[in-house]
Amino acid sequence: MLLLCHAAAVAIVQIFIFSENWALAKNINFYHVRPPLDPTPFPNSFKCFTCENAGDNYNCNRWAEDKWCPQNTQYCLTVHNFTSHGRSTSITKKCASKSECHFVGCHHSLDSEHIECKSCCEGMICNVELPTNHTNAVFAVMHAQRTSGGSTHTLYLPVLVWIFMVPLL
Repeated sequence: MLLLCHAAAVAIVQIFIFSENWALAKNINFYHVRPPLDPTPFPNSFKCFTCENAGDNYNCNRWAEDKWCPQNTQYCLTVHNFTSHGRSTSITKKCASKSECHFVGCHHSLDSEHIECKSCCEGMICNVELPTNHTNAVFAVMHAQRTSGGSTHTLYLPVLVWIFMVPLL
């Protein structure tokens, strides 16, 4: 009898632990996903959330394959199909070339009951959100802000040190 009570107590504790983890799974923050620590296959390589005909955005992002994008791709593509009432019917996310990203935006299907919105973005797993209208169904490209004057900061440092040290002497 004691053994049966002990087994039942262990089972209840395990159910509680697993149910708590299941409840917290919906709270995953996909915005702060860190890039992997494994070596990149080539310079400037990146990853995208990837899924084919997923039912909702959460499951697409949650179960996305963790693979490096091919070398002939530069962007992450998201295709969101939904009804005119806003209910998602399918979500596809993948790595894409520049030519696949030419036709971003939202378009009504021939039966005009469904809407398809496409967006592309540049960067490590940048395709978190779904495009739902013309405002967010865009081609978002980051431009690196590089300046040739990077060494000017090192020139100012000795001057600042000298200005603050002279009064102390």
